Amino acid sequence: MPEPNSNSKSNWNWNRNSDSNSKLLATPIPTPTPTTTPPYPSVPRCLFLSTKALLCLAVLVCVASRAIYLALQAKMGSSPVDIITLENFEDKMPGWDPASPSHLYALVDMGSNGIRFTISDLSPPRARLLKCIYRERAAISLFDALNAAESGTGALVFPAETIELVSQTLARFRAIAVDDYGVPPAQVTVFATEAMRRAQNAVAMLEAIQLEAPDLTVHILAPQVETLFGSVGARSGFVDVKGLFLDLGGGSVQMTYMDTFAAKGPIQGDGHVGYEAAAALAGESLPFGAARLIKVLETADVEVQAAEKSKLHNGMGEAFETLRTRFPSLAATVAAAQEAAGSLTNHNGSAGIDIYLCGGGFRGYGSMLMHNDSIQPYPIPAIGTYTVSGELFGRTKDMLKINKNYDGKIFGMSKRRRAQFPAIVAVVEALVAAVPRIRSVTFCAGGNREGALMMKLPREIRESNPLASIHASEAPSTASARGKEADVQDAVLKTLLSAFPANLGFAGTTTIFGLDLGPLYASHIWDRSGEDSEANAAAALHDAVTRNPGSPGLTHLARAVLGLTLCARWGANLASIDQRLHQNLRALVHAADPDATFWADYMGAVTAALTRLVTTWPRSQGVVEDHIRFQVTTQSGKKLKIFLDILVSEKAARGIDSQDLVGLFKGLGKQKDKKVIVAVGRLG
Repeated sequence: MPEPNSNSKSNWNWNRNSDSNSKLLATPIPTPTPTTTPPYPSVPRCLFLSTKALLCLAVLVCVASRAIYLALQAKMGSSPVDIITLENFEDKMPGWDPASPSHLYALVDMGSNGIRFTISDLSPPRARLLKCIYRERAAISLFDALNAAESGTGALVFPAETIELVSQTLARFRAIAVDDYGVPPAQVTVFATEAMRRAQNAVAMLEAIQLEAPDLTVHILAPQVETLFGSVGARSGFVDVKGLFLDLGGGSVQMTYMDTFAAKGPIQGDGHVGYEAAAALAGESLPFGAARLIKVLETADVEVQAAEKSKLHNGMGEAFETLRTRFPSLAATVAAAQEAAGSLTNHNGSAGIDIYLCGGGFRGYGSMLMHNDSIQPYPIPAIGTYTVSGELFGRTKDMLKINKNYDGKIFGMSKRRRAQFPAIVAVVEALVAAVPRIRSVTFCAGGNREGALMMKLPREIRESNPLASIHASEAPSTASARGKEADVQDAVLKTLLSAFPANLGFAGTTTIFGLDLGPLYASHIWDRSGEDSEANAAAALHDAVTRNPGSPGLTHLARAVLGLTLCARWGANLASIDQRLHQNLRALVHAADPDATFWADYMGAVTAALTRLVTTWPRSQGVVEDHIRFQVTTQSGKKLKIFLDILVSEKAARGIDSQDLVGLFKGLGKQKDKKVIVAVGRLG
């Protein structure tokens, strides 16, 4: 996918005039009743009204925004710090330019629970992938440092040893970025969140950092910018999203809502607020991070614990109701979920609210759920895009019991995270109590750093399909070669699709086609043709699980479908060590769609037939069309009968036993509700 021309601004076209505090945002704004037809006929009326409400909100909070900015600035004095608000972040933080000589960006996130450092490559045409080329985490808890000082002196101040350690750590990160990796100094960004906002001696910390690394500027994020970066970073892993977004850090938890489907279409320059801005403006920040809350649970008396939990539950409930009031699509989802809950005929769990979670605290809870998943061992070793049902998500007492009694190492959980687990569960329980009928919960790898990178990019790149970027990064370098390959790829996919019953409708299904995996799949079906089929079948499984780790778009479900289909293309004859992985990937896919494993096997068999006759990547699209075609009909009954005719040209059929082609589909006859009948004929 070609990258569009852009200047350093991200061009996200929204009214940037608010960085108010979350308390003011909690006040619902009445929706004005229009007296005339909305001026944008292409925008649904409900979206227009939501936009008007958000714009009114932005105007009202502007005064409070300025007050917060001045208060923080007065606190910091003349120290080397920038306070980043929704109004100024595009000017304060380095932007992305496709013509830049370097597309390397280094980010340091001074979080409450640890300091994270990454270097990312945003080179075209893979900018959407946010490819991280170096990462490191310093186990420095700014929140613990503040509270240790408070317990001794009563003041929220960083101890001198913490200031020294942080300043030296940031100087080291700066040296790695600039000296080792060649990141331009202007493209090194440091930002801080809750702990730095609260510290009474934040200026001392900033001055120490400047002494160790004079060209580093620390940006302190306003709460709304933290909500923006966190939610956009979580969203970055997916093509489209619709649901609640929450970020649980050490000092606070943020909640907001995003619906990229409702935001489709051109943005109007004179008032249509983008979904990122809407999420930031409406987001709520609650002071109940895992590090803060565990201190209460471990040191406070019972009455104080109960009072804090009550505040948490009330705050979570109020935040959800505020979002439901402001976002029509969320209100509609809630209404549908409540209607389904009251229906005696709805048993499929199709209605409900989807939730996306990021931040170390929530990822820790996801790791505990994965450790106890019904599929064991769980086949994909990454928390990003791991999805569970609302019912499993709510089993907090079971998770607490396992955390307490299990002595071994739990993948994805540090000792510190396990120590904080009761606090994480308290937040989860408040969320479950606040949100009616949770349908699914997805854990996200992205967070503040990925969100900051995403917001550097133009809107058309942010909204592009990351799977296309993965394929583009593997495509030929010249435009003419890419064009030729695209034509061949289209011919291959068109031929494969012709083997599927047209009346079944594969858009949005759990298949190579429904998951937008077609180009990625087609580009690999001739890989390793010189190796044994058994080795290739195993390699296909492992490659799908481990390739492009952390890449946006490659969800757990997409990886499983891709791996199973490519494995079937090579016959799926696996050694015992790989059979367990194969079984567990099938279980993962079956849980999402009981029919999906059949279609993966069917697609693999169809592909195997194609590659027997077209033995390498075709030199032109005509090669595919001239060698093989598929025709398919179906017959309904107790079993769905699929009659597949494979039509082969005389030239391609030379030396080919037609029964060998039929035999590729032999394993599909074991299905209880489907039967494939294959015949081979002559093309022409």
